[in-house]
Amino acid sequence: MDGHDDIEALARRAAAGDASALNSLLQAIQSDVMRRCSRFLPFQQDAEEACQDTLLKVAQNITRFEGRSKFTTWLYTVTANCSRQTYRSLKRRAAEQMSELPAENPDPRRTSVVAGSRVDLLEALDKLEGQRADLVEPMVLRDIVQMDYNEIAGQLGIPLGTVKSRIHDARVFVREQLTDSSV
Repeated sequence: MDGHDDIEALARRAAAGDASALNSLLQAIQSDVMRRCSRFLPFQQDAEEACQDTLLKVAQNITRFEGRSKFTTWLYTVTANCSRQTYRSLKRRAAEQMSELPAENPDPRRTSVVAGSRVDLLEALDKLEGQRADLVEPMVLRDIVQMDYNEIAGQLGIPLGTVKSRIHDARVFVREQLTDSSV
């Protein structure tokens, strides 16, 4: 049994209510969750915040994991969602701090709360979600979580062709947003 199989077994036991399996599971996945959060939020403290949120969500919701897909697939979705939520929270905090600053000579140390995050990409994903929410998750799962197309189709319960089409459309939208923001 390899490490991946061990994690799947721990997840099944934790979902059935085994507290010791849950503790072991959280320890086993922590470094992978941190690495994946860092793909969204390369600033260490932001990624750590998203990682802790993810681990908390896993602990709180493990009994909802029904085993219809692999645990790691479920985990990657939770990780992506928590990372994006952390970004939104950081963005909101940064806006609040900006409104508290005097208009002249803002202190750059206080205005760069989200400096380490991939602001341009996350902004584009937020805009995409406002226009075509159905495109966001397939793109995140493919391009950031790095799941394969078949896994995404299984996770989302949609045909493979639909997955590919949505990812293509999302990439076109995001590319346009990133091109517009760099001009």
